[in-house]
Amino acid sequence: MSAQLKTKPTFRTEDEEREFWANHSPLDYFNVSAAKRASFPNLRPTLRSISIRLPSHMLDDLKVLANKRDVPYQSLAKLYLAWGIKAERRTQKTEPWPNNTAERITRLGGRLSAHRERCLKQRE
Repeated sequence: MSAQLKTKPTFRTEDEEREFWANHSPLDYFNVSAAKRASFPNLRPTLRSISIRLPSHMLDDLKVLANKRDVPYQSLAKLYLAWGIKAERRTQKTEPWPNNTAERITRLGGRLSAHRERCLKQRE
């Protein structure tokens, strides 16, 4: 970065300013070392609604667990998803993800039907 910063021009319109910044680097006009970390304490994370199909017994179990903890079952489901994602990220750093579907499902604690296993093995 150059020792001398350029003087920021004055713009008559937003279009003029947009055109200028599209072709120039802000690093030439602002002292980055004097920048302070911005804090936005009132911002909430963006949430997106999704639909997910769960076996009814799994949903019933989730509702029972949520009731015992006195929390909404959707909140508990989000918590469990966050834990699973965090655990998966940790394991990805240490070991590669399996290439075949059967091994992935088994590693996640699921079971495949014998028919599904045969179909998957034939594809691989």
